[in-house]
Amino acid sequence: MINKELTGVQCHDQETIISLCTPSGSGAIALLRISGIDAINIATKISKLASLKKLTDLPSHTIHYGLVVDSFGQKIDNVLFLLMRGPKTFTGQNTVEITAHNNPFIINNIIESALQAGARLAQKGEFSKRAFLNKKIDLAQAEAIKEVIHAQSEAALKASLSQLDGSLSNEIQKIETDLLKALSFSEASFEFIEDDQTEFDTQISAIVNKTLKKITHLKKTFHNQKQIKEGVRIALLGSVNAGKSSLFNELLKQKRAIVTNIPGTTRDVIESGIYQNGTHITLIDTAGLRQTNDIIEQEGIFKSGLEATKADIIFLVYDGSKPMLSSEEKIYKKLISKYPNKIILIKNKTDIENKISDRFSKHKTISVSCKNKNGIKKIELLLQKRIKKLFEKFDSPFLLNQRQYNTLISLEQKLQPVMQLLQENVAYELVSFHLKESLLCTSEFSGKTINEKAIDDIFKTFCVGK
Repeated sequence: MINKELTGVQCHDQETIISLCTPSGSGAIALLRISGIDAINIATKISKLASLKKLTDLPSHTIHYGLVVDSFGQKIDNVLFLLMRGPKTFTGQNTVEITAHNNPFIINNIIESALQAGARLAQKGEFSKRAFLNKKIDLAQAEAIKEVIHAQSEAALKASLSQLDGSLSNEIQKIETDLLKALSFSEASFEFIEDDQTEFDTQISAIVNKTLKKITHLKKTFHNQKQIKEGVRIALLGSVNAGKSSLFNELLKQKRAIVTNIPGTTRDVIESGIYQNGTHITLIDTAGLRQTNDIIEQEGIFKSGLEATKADIIFLVYDGSKPMLSSEEKIYKKLISKYPNKIILIKNKTDIENKISDRFSKHKTISVSCKNKNGIKKIELLLQKRIKKLFEKFDSPFLLNQRQYNTLISLEQKLQPVMQLLQENVAYELVSFHLKESLLCTSEFSGKTINEKAIDDIFKTFCVGK
């Protein structure tokens, strides 16, 4: 059950806190949030409204123009005050949001003025934590806030917003409702101990089996969601001087990697990101693959192998203008064999005329020339298709994080003995025990049964101001 500490908001969580909620640095507009039991009183102390009224005397959910002032009454900035009285706020507490000019000196002075008036600096994730403690959102929704902020694709943003609206919470609620029904059948069996209980067995078994199938599907979405959450990683691999860096620059539309005719120019991994069709793509230029005694180059080649493992898509580039060494061919064929579903084979330097037979004519390749830009558009179109295919695997309206996935595994492990028990001479006391343990797991998703330390650990991963 819920820890006693979480049954009511503690004094510490009623203290008035302040933080900048927009990115720090110079800019047009900044938003600061003050929340807590004394939020409106503190905002009143540091404000002078154009209407000459006081914030404490004004109605909730209203906006007011005025000045933020320091402890001597001197102007800090012209601002807007958004006044919101609890519990109809994000945190469930009295809240005042200040929209100011985004200059670091102004922001620091506003915060300092609020601190002198009785506020304290907010800790990481403290606003979201208060929203959770005041039952404005559950834990899964709180975690969705973090996912919304860090979404690397439109698909991730859509799923995170849906989760914030309760898509995951609703799914878990359905599982919880089903398991409660199964538990009621199990408990009812105690009263019909002498009667035929086959009907109870069948109903409990159907519910648990349905739940285990749901869990299997949810586990699949976790494994398929990496690209949705983090964007797509594309590694450019190939032998030295195959033109990987030139292709890297062409795809980026900028000169990011150094390009020379000297073999082994790229000795380390170079990363750069672009947004394309609503998806964040990370391109990775790697060291050329070859046998070498150069220790630094060897390290670069080792890192190239690691990037191949981590990549979602591999552009395997080879120089089509010259014969390939047997040692190089061996490396290429090994990569093609190891990553058949990841690799897009690219024949580069097709602007150079030659009569060389192509070692990879049996494989589907894209011919390109970074010099005259032939084939670049074809690569980009194929890339869009590959990314679309990756995303098609994901059909869930939410994104599971590692905590939620671990809880799901735990739920599965606690339900499996129930199926075994129902196939034997049923001891309904044991069935009820395992079902109750399973229900504790479902409560962990929403945070009903999670301890205070675990909650603190979760919210510490949030940004300050969230």
